[in-house]
Amino acid sequence: MRPGPKEQKPATAAAPPGAAQAAPEAMGIERLRERVDRIDRRLVALLAQRRRVVERIVRVKEELDLPTFHPAREENLISARRAQAVEAGLDPDYIEELFRAVLRHSRVGQLKTLGRRAALPGARVLLVGGRGSMGRFLGAWFTQSDYEVRVLDRDDWPRVGSLSAGLDLCLLAVPIDVTVSVAHQIAPHLPPDCILADITSLKREPLKAMLEGHRGPVVGLHPLFGPATTTMDKQIVAVTPGRRRADCQWLLGQLATWGNVLVETSPEEHDAIMGIVQALRHFATFAFGHFLSSRRIPILRTLELSSPIYRLEFAMVGRLFAQDPSLYAEIVFATPERLALLKDYVQSLQQHLGLVERGDKAEFVARFRRVAEWFGPFSEQALRESTFLIEKLVHRF
Repeated sequence: MRPGPKEQKPATAAAPPGAAQAAPEAMGIERLRERVDRIDRRLVALLAQRRRVVERIVRVKEELDLPTFHPAREENLISARRAQAVEAGLDPDYIEELFRAVLRHSRVGQLKTLGRRAALPGARVLLVGGRGSMGRFLGAWFTQSDYEVRVLDRDDWPRVGSLSAGLDLCLLAVPIDVTVSVAHQIAPHLPPDCILADITSLKREPLKAMLEGHRGPVVGLHPLFGPATTTMDKQIVAVTPGRRRADCQWLLGQLATWGNVLVETSPEEHDAIMGIVQALRHFATFAFGHFLSSRRIPILRTLELSSPIYRLEFAMVGRLFAQDPSLYAEIVFATPERLALLKDYVQSLQQHLGLVERGDKAEFVARFRRVAEWFGPFSEQALRESTFLIEKLVHRF
């Protein structure tokens, strides 16, 4: 009997190399991802647990009237976590950035409770110019701390007597060019123990006017932030003492309770530094933006071909022109000293342009090195800080 034909298996396509391992590997990576997800959920749960402990700390601080911000404690914590990161084989900069975000979120959360405490409960506060943007901003903060807030604006001067009665603080939130005249105008109506303060970005002449017009406590303030600020956390307020510092202490304490960092300075030092960091900087930015506009530079295309550092610089220019021009005009045009400073700056630009016209690269390099030497260790700090900002910008966009 002849053997029958062998049974044939159905034909199948040839399997690609490594197909046998593909499925197990895929299953392996999914299991690893599940482990990562479980760890992430534990991290979130731990942050929630940390928040609950912080809430208990807030209650203790409230009972003992302790400050929200403890700089030494925060820096010690950051140092400890960096050391722990090194031991664990992690990048300490990464861990520091992570914990600074956690600490800032914690501070801002605490300020929502502790920042509402009144340094002088029931005090009466008059905001002169209180319907302006900065006046409304400060009025909201005083109101949330349960102060009695009154407003005196242009149309309210017929009621200045009643608005000034029994005041504990009169705060001038008016434009630079009228601060001196308003100080003289309001001073005769103030109670003898009322604090007279201003928030002008110039300090010498306003402080002089307040001291001349009012015999009670006087202090000059300059918040180095605008009304778009959402939290006072670590926002700087320059303080120029005037008279009866002890009687002004509750106001300074209130600013600190809200989260501000107070930096004391003389009126002369303040105005000289503001000439550089405000007037000169704003003028240079205005001139640069105006030049771009006059050349009809294609901004969007320029951004596409820009490195992150130039995008950051363009953002600072665009930020200026997104705001109130009259505010910057007041700052730039404020004093004859600022005009002289701007003239010196323009003359310096012309001198440096001469290097390019002469093709003097050697002198350019020599001046560059002298400036770098003058900047000293700050150059390294500036490099770190700008790198941090650039990385944030890259991740954002």
